[in-house]
Amino acid sequence: MKISKSKYCNAIQCNKLLWLDTNKKEEKKLPENESILDDGVEVGLVAKDLLGDHIDIEFNEDLNIMIENTKKALKNKEVVITEASFEYQDNFCSVDILKKQNNAYEIYEVKSSTEMKDIYLDDISYQVYILLKLGYVVSKASIVYLNSNYIRKGNLNLNELFNIKDVTLETYKKQKEVEAKIKEINDYSRKREEPSKALGMHCVTPYECPFFNHCTKHLKENNIFQIKGMRNSLKFKLYNKGIYKYEDLLNEDIMDKYKQQISFELYDEKPVIKKEEIKNFINTLSYPIYFLDFETFQMPIPAYDNIKPYQQVPFQYSLHIQNENTLQHKEFLAKPDVDPRRELAERLVQDIPLNSCTVAYNMMFEKMVIKNLANLYPDLSSHLMNIYDNMKDLMIPFKNRDYYTKEMHGSFSIKYVLPALFPDEPSLNYHNLEEVHNGKEAMNTYASLGKLDKKSQEQTKKNLLEYCKLDTYAMVKIYEKLKEI
Repeated sequence: MKISKSKYCNAIQCNKLLWLDTNKKEEKKLPENESILDDGVEVGLVAKDLLGDHIDIEFNEDLNIMIENTKKALKNKEVVITEASFEYQDNFCSVDILKKQNNAYEIYEVKSSTEMKDIYLDDISYQVYILLKLGYVVSKASIVYLNSNYIRKGNLNLNELFNIKDVTLETYKKQKEVEAKIKEINDYSRKREEPSKALGMHCVTPYECPFFNHCTKHLKENNIFQIKGMRNSLKFKLYNKGIYKYEDLLNEDIMDKYKQQISFELYDEKPVIKKEEIKNFINTLSYPIYFLDFETFQMPIPAYDNIKPYQQVPFQYSLHIQNENTLQHKEFLAKPDVDPRRELAERLVQDIPLNSCTVAYNMMFEKMVIKNLANLYPDLSSHLMNIYDNMKDLMIPFKNRDYYTKEMHGSFSIKYVLPALFPDEPSLNYHNLEEVHNGKEAMNTYASLGKLDKKSQEQTKKNLLEYCKLDTYAMVKIYEKLKEI
């Protein structure tokens, strides 16, 4: 079969993954967050300038055209080529950055991650294999990945933005392994019937397998993969020992919280409601209560000063203000394609007075955002840190299982808690919203806001505001439920 870099890496993770991707594409689960793919494209485009002037081999569905264009570019004595393309015996690769100097070749594989992964070594070793088989001298092979400590100041500094790790020796050591793997892939691809393969950590690492649902469709409801929070390594260990039904798991030495989820869902147990603990939590809150929720986006390549790769940048917040008998709402949504942080921080300190009781759900996220803003803006720091210091976490009663029902399915996430407490309230159902239903969609929607025409932009802004508003309104309703109890 024709093998590409991505197919080779799929087979490194799991041969069956590659077989299914070839023979049963209809069973493939589409990625929930398309922005991951966009990140790779963006980082790749920026990295093309890493070694200076270069010749770019444009993508063509006819790979032979790319290969021929690469050969023409290589007639230069010294040259840097991006997307240089090669094929050896149906093994194809496009090298992200190829540097030719004195008839020796340097390969640079660009990744949008901020850390090294073993699969990256497999990826570049496959490319080295092809070039060596074609008779090229590979003098250097390197992985290029983002420097998580880089903070943008002015123009992008590519030499500081990227880390470059020399893995030349490691790739040469893996050449026999690559050759054997290619033979194995070709043998495996000839199988007519779907191969059997035990489940294991390869199902979730280095990437979540898009065929996991297909490979577990033989399992009935109430199986080990539905337990929230349990380590994957333990799940696969028990599964491969034949222990995966809820009934069997109750006899295993697993944490009590897992057994609680199992028992509640098997036997339809009554809710756990620890009134005294809930009362103690409610007594830590005082009116007026400021229910706060941020929405943030991430950029692999920092677009603004004082941002690191993938730093959470707040662009929106919703604020419900609860007094004993009144409820008020305030909100902020940044303009598209500008650094939103200063205006957002200024509005936040206007909307939340000093020494206020501010409540978030899973407050560590909101506190992180506020602390970053305080570090960035010294003139607002005192007020922002006052908000930080007076924050309370509405998640605590659910995290501590002071309030637990079978409908929460072992999770204390608001996306599970809310429908468990209010199963029949359409106004609290995220599925009834337009366009934006979760944080990932909010992030992606805001990122594309500036590309829309005026009418579409206004509608999308409205959808973003409605989504974020529901997050804090949900907190108000949960608080009222706890108070009622």
